[in-house]
Amino acid sequence: MKIYTKKGDDGTTQLLGGKRVPKHHVKIEAYGTVDELNSHIGLLRDQNIAQSGQEFFITIQDRLFVMGGMLALDDGHAGFSIPNLEPLDIEVLEKEIDLMETTLPEMKNFVLPGGHSSVSFCHIARCVCRRAERNITHLSEIENVDPLIIQYLNRLSDFLFVLSRKWAQELNSTEIPWKPRG
Repeated sequence: MKIYTKKGDDGTTQLLGGKRVPKHHVKIEAYGTVDELNSHIGLLRDQNIAQSGQEFFITIQDRLFVMGGMLALDDGHAGFSIPNLEPLDIEVLEKEIDLMETTLPEMKNFVLPGGHSSVSFCHIARCVCRRAERNITHLSEIENVDPLIIQYLNRLSDFLFVLSRKWAQELNSTEIPWKPRG
């Protein structure tokens, strides 16, 4: 299979099911941002501090690939059998969040992103996750989107925020509280 087909040279791309749409279509923005998020999760997985969580990051990446397939499916096209998200996928994220929070100090302020490159990568991934969520809620205004996709991304962004705090703690990095001028 060749990597290039030249079919997209006219500015369109093919959805699963055969329909061609412009590369700037809201559907492409939605699953393209999920793909970008997946790359950022790969960057988190590559951090030295992430060695104990390798399998968990791979699970998240798998779920994001599933989500991308769900979003790339031509609306109304039932000819493809692709995996789906399940409520358990969200529960797994919630359990990880709860576990990490048991060792973290209580939040009293927003925190400024930064303190260590690994912590910053978590914040960047969180922001991309929120953008994916916004793009997908926009898509849901024009076609059916499985609500588990939006729920998963919402919980994943929470996970990434708590992970940034956990890594800051493990790296002895100072969390700088946001104190607005006033």
